[in-house]
Amino acid sequence: MNLRKHIRESSEPHTSALNDILFILLLFFLIISTLANPNVVKVSTPRAKSDTKAKQTVVVSIDSLQRFYVGTALTVPDSLSPVISRIAAKSGDAEPTVVINGDKKATWDNIMVAMKAAKAANLKVVAAIDKDGK
Repeated sequence: MNLRKHIRESSEPHTSALNDILFILLLFFLIISTLANPNVVKVSTPRAKSDTKAKQTVVVSIDSLQRFYVGTALTVPDSLSPVISRIAAKSGDAEPTVVINGDKKATWDNIMVAMKAAKAANLKVVAAIDKDGK
């Protein structure tokens, strides 16, 4: 009979090295996943060959005193549409445009009058601002 105490040794694997490796792999995959390109589908987008601008066929200006100018000629608001149509027809452009330059003190009512006159003449409208964007 064996009456001695048996001291059992508990054997546990040392997992600290495995924890370090798993942590490093986790960081590696997190970094790689952020660097991966999410745009998998290749789409060919059109590119312009040159910088094109709309031709300024007709320029309508509204000054601070709410006066309308077509080019440099003073015009009354009632005759704005026929004058714009006549100048656009003289230019011979396929798609004539109207550029509206409004002073900072010009009212929106007058700008809308110019836009409606251009729309009545079936022309494209571009509203211009100063270079500072104000």
